[in-house]
Amino acid sequence: MSTATQTAECHELLLRLAGRLGDRQLWRCRDWLASGAVDAVARVLPLTLLRERVAITPEESRLVGAVLLPAGADAERLNAIPWVDEISETDYTFSAESTDRVSAGDSDAVVLGAILRGRPEVVEARSSWRHDRTSGSTARVVLVTTTGDAARLTGELQRVLRALGTAEPVVEVLPRAFEPTGYHRAALAASEPLVAEGHLVPS
Repeated sequence: MSTATQTAECHELLLRLAGRLGDRQLWRCRDWLASGAVDAVARVLPLTLLRERVAITPEESRLVGAVLLPAGADAERLNAIPWVDEISETDYTFSAESTDRVSAGDSDAVVLGAILRGRPEVVEARSSWRHDRTSGSTARVVLVTTTGDAARLTGELQRVLRALGTAEPVVEVLPRAFEPTGYHRAALAASEPLVAEGHLVPS
């Protein structure tokens, strides 16, 4: 397996775990992946899935075996990760706006829009707000569809958001051919554009 394919499949695995694995664990794994450290993801992710009791689907299990095992993951830990046939509904709802930002404006969205505007690989750039039914917490979800290197762009946008003050950025960069999960579909359904359609370069 080529390095590019390994990175792309690892990114897909992390996309599939969105909404089920914590934001802190996801952004760290995605940051490592964007830096080319698949081996770091391979060491940490299986233990994290076991500790957080996150079950995986057969397709996710295939990705785990294809990507993490060759990168140095512990085989016993991989085998211990439980399976599930279907993903149950998450404890999140989504909206287009955050009540916290309506009056104050949204400078983060302005910065993200400026970074993504005019990039030929960016097909769509949107944003929604995720609300946790259990804790009541709210987080911005950045949703970008790309024809380019999704892992690299994820890392870039995460670093921008952290520089702007978001400790655990939620960035979902979807390859154009990727079939969005239920979590992504719900986030997209409630989203608004970060970049006006006329400012995106047709791919």
